[in-house]
Amino acid sequence: MLTKANAKFENIENQPILTEATILDPRFKKKAFDNLYTYQKTYEKIKQKVAGIIRLNQNPAENEKNEKTIPTDSENATSEIWQHFDSQVRCWEVEQSGKTIPKAIQSMTMPILDACWNDDGTHVFMASCDKQVKCWDLGSNQAMQVAAHDAPVKTCHWIKASTYACLMTGSWDKTLKFWDLRSSNPIMTIVLPERAYCADVEYPLAVIGTASRGIVTINLEGNPRVLKPVESPLKYQHRCIGIFRDKKKQTPLGIALGSIEGRVAIHHIEPCTKDNFTFKCHRQTNTTTITVQDIYAVNDLKFHPIYGTLVTAGSDAIFSCWDKDERSKVKMSDKYDQPITKCCFNSNGQIFAHSIGYDWSKGHEFNNPAKKPKIFLRSCYEDFKPKKN
Repeated sequence: MLTKANAKFENIENQPILTEATILDPRFKKKAFDNLYTYQKTYEKIKQKVAGIIRLNQNPAENEKNEKTIPTDSENATSEIWQHFDSQVRCWEVEQSGKTIPKAIQSMTMPILDACWNDDGTHVFMASCDKQVKCWDLGSNQAMQVAAHDAPVKTCHWIKASTYACLMTGSWDKTLKFWDLRSSNPIMTIVLPERAYCADVEYPLAVIGTASRGIVTINLEGNPRVLKPVESPLKYQHRCIGIFRDKKKQTPLGIALGSIEGRVAIHHIEPCTKDNFTFKCHRQTNTTTITVQDIYAVNDLKFHPIYGTLVTAGSDAIFSCWDKDERSKVKMSDKYDQPITKCCFNSNGQIFAHSIGYDWSKGHEFNNPAKKPKIFLRSCYEDFKPKKN
């Protein structure tokens, strides 16, 4: 019976949708089965879990740091870009069937820290440790420099307003700059209290998290201007930040802030009857001492574009979905074999993309070159719906 089970496993293992089943659930290994019945029951359970999960079919040589999906989806396909520490940005086309097609690749001279799309999805901006931001024209496959700083550029965001369009870049040189692509000089420079670590834009609001736990909010209407300072509700270094909107008015209402302490803060920028609060996440009880918790960084967070639920991705190799209004957990993923480094949604909230790879949180000595980074695309529209919706 064991021979039959192993033979059947060999055939199933090669099916594309189950290629990464051992990552999604460690039980999906030959050594876990002692008879055909056990194998079949386990297979059916795991098949349900991985249904709708696709892994991109091309891996980089080194670990990534960010991924972002295109903000405007066509009728039949979505595009995704992936930038990482091997100084390259890759672009895929993702068809509705789940098929992924590598489309183009672009390189810079040093590791790339962030990337973003323009509003119509024809150009990609790439922020690098070489202190530059380049604009990649996907039509011609050419890239040209459009911004520069005095230190590595950590964030870049395309801003499309009613009266202007520009690129916003945040750097470790403690400045935030706004660029008209027709000029080599910034149209505005804002001095930050510290180095830029993370940022988000939901017009007309921009928010930047800096070193030393700083938070800078900016009104982008007319000429960008800094709003009143926001005191960080977290005690440890910021890792990621995201803006959420009022569900009725669809105007920016507040921010979610994730830290290396396994904690997220929900903070309202505009006056609101709801209280600000923080909550613990990405923590696990130590297997040797039950009174001690292992605490993991919140590597990234994103709000679902339709439901407004919050997804956090952690160094514990798990992502969780939260309903911030009900202060409850909606869903938690199975544990991967590597930390989840970045996550994002496509514009209609149908696809959730997340990348796994070593995040260097435990130092170079824990890096395993045999484990390669991967990106997963998951059908998510129903999974991330609030329970009371």
